[in-house]
Amino acid sequence: MRAPVFRELYDETTYFFVRCCPAITPHVLSLQHAGLARQPNISMNTNDTQNQPAALLVHTCDRYRFLYPGFRYFFNQNWDYAANCRYYFATEEVNTDLPHFQNIRSGKGEWSDRLRYLLQNVITEKYVLYFQEDMWLQKPVSSRFINELIILAQQFDWKQVKLGSADIYKTHPTPYYIENFNVTVLNNEQSDYLMSHQVTLWNKEFLIQQLHKGEHPWRNERRGTKRLKKLDPEIFHIDYFAENGQAAINVNLPGIGRSEYHTISANSMLQANVLPYIKQLQEAGDEEKAYAAALLDHYENQLTHDGLPKPHKQDIFKKIKNLFK
Repeated sequence: MRAPVFRELYDETTYFFVRCCPAITPHVLSLQHAGLARQPNISMNTNDTQNQPAALLVHTCDRYRFLYPGFRYFFNQNWDYAANCRYYFATEEVNTDLPHFQNIRSGKGEWSDRLRYLLQNVITEKYVLYFQEDMWLQKPVSSRFINELIILAQQFDWKQVKLGSADIYKTHPTPYYIENFNVTVLNNEQSDYLMSHQVTLWNKEFLIQQLHKGEHPWRNERRGTKRLKKLDPEIFHIDYFAENGQAAINVNLPGIGRSEYHTISANSMLQANVLPYIKQLQEAGDEEKAYAAALLDHYENQLTHDGLPKPHKQDIFKKIKNLFK
């Protein structure tokens, strides 16, 4: 495991402040990059024809369309559309209309093939902020944080920035902060799930390289992690999202404003962490109340997202055999 290549990122002036005046380092770095934040391509975003530096991609499957209204409601409640992204909602064949989003379709196929098709043939932006339809926001997202993150990723050619906290990641601090969040580098040898499908900012071409033909999501995470451990790239991590309510794992400055999301689905069924979202929907308008009732029915009766009963438990040996095919 090589040491993080900090000198590729920071000049000698920065190093002086980091070594000699650590208390004011974040302020120096913020001033150092203040000019970048005023670039003319940072603007109030709509999905118009101007070039955007990053795509926000919600990658879905048609069987999970029952979750689309919930994703939309809580995303719109918490997302700041001043973030400098173009917004894509990717289905297989289903047409859907979400405000601010362009519906793009991959066609049917295995998970990795569908995603690779979209990245190679539809999405033109250099960076991709990756979401899935069962990741429902719970706290506000700062467009200032997202915009500065994208700027720095472009400036320093970052390949992967994980944005959700989990104790499976072991990190090294760097001298850079975004809104008091320390930008850290993973210890690849000691960390797990280097390849994961949680909220991450990806260099698009680097993400394409991780998508081998015919991989379902679990195989892609498992084998992709092995491939990344062998490759040993610099993977960055920031505690921005409290993924499923998890605590921050890095040493950040006081006053951070974390967003939060919960993955409300597993094995094609709703999990208990959907209940706070149902409660919020029950306190909203008539349409939201009706959707809350449908969610509660699915949860209490253990229905799959396409309304079917819970599948019979598969023989454990057959399950293991299928998992490692």
